[in-house]
Amino acid sequence: MNTASPLYADFSGLAELKARSVSDRAGSTAEVARQFESLLIGQMMKSMRQASLGEGILDNDQSLFYRDLLDQQLSLHLSENGGIGLAAAIQRQLDRTGTEMKMDGMGMATGIRRRFVAGPVENPVIPPDAADHAVNRTGETDASDWSSTEFVEKLWPWALEAANRIGLQPQALLAQAALETGWGRKMIRRTDGSPSHNLFGIKADGRWDGGRVSVSSLEYEEGSAVKRKDYFRTYGSFRESFDDYVNFLNANPRYDQALAVTSDSRAYFVALQDAGYATDPRYAQKIDAVLRGREMNQALAQLKAKVNRPL
Repeated sequence: MNTASPLYADFSGLAELKARSVSDRAGSTAEVARQFESLLIGQMMKSMRQASLGEGILDNDQSLFYRDLLDQQLSLHLSENGGIGLAAAIQRQLDRTGTEMKMDGMGMATGIRRRFVAGPVENPVIPPDAADHAVNRTGETDASDWSSTEFVEKLWPWALEAANRIGLQPQALLAQAALETGWGRKMIRRTDGSPSHNLFGIKADGRWDGGRVSVSSLEYEEGSAVKRKDYFRTYGSFRESFDDYVNFLNANPRYDQALAVTSDSRAYFVALQDAGYATDPRYAQKIDAVLRGREMNQALAQLKAKVNRPL
């Protein structure tokens, strides 16, 4: 007999799952593992959508909304019918580490407290909502699994701080960072795999005495893209990256013209490109497309609703 409670989208089963987390830890662990698998499948499908070449010519906000609902339903259906093997792995990890779960109102595990278990714990599974920020094995904040909305929300305070120093819109700074790092997913990494926190692709020349890492980059020479290996700066945090970006511009007279037109983001990025900040001849155009694109607009709308005041 199948006694598994419905997934989180079925509210009739949430009270049952919360009760089982107390009376039947093994059963509730299996259920929570299955729900995490559903969420992970959903994130995989979202990433696949984002990797596409673009929306169809007949797509609009309504069709995209219903497409997202369909993707959610498909992820639920897959998880309910055997999944892709992640649930079993997650359950084994939870059972091996001896976890105690605290369920929230949605029937999801909001706190997972690990009890001491003799022997090493390999490849610990960290639930998506177990922490405010994604943290890698070295304890550094990592943006590689952030959505575009999370990218804007988590970096907003430092973007606002840096933007105020030069008179630019914070969302314009975030658009440049999003272009440089693929919304955090393609950020330069150190040799040990930890994040460099380099949001603006600033290279480490002879004047830089901080950390650095050598990576391949795409440069444009006489209109043609050429792959080169260069040293790039590394930082201890994203805030340091924003601070260094402003300091870098202020310390270089060639960017004076760009800093003089920060009240107009389009003019600012054109002037930045003309001053040689990037070799891509469409650099300013690409940043502007990100700034005015659907992902940025949706992220700003959600952030505005969350803080309940104009940005």
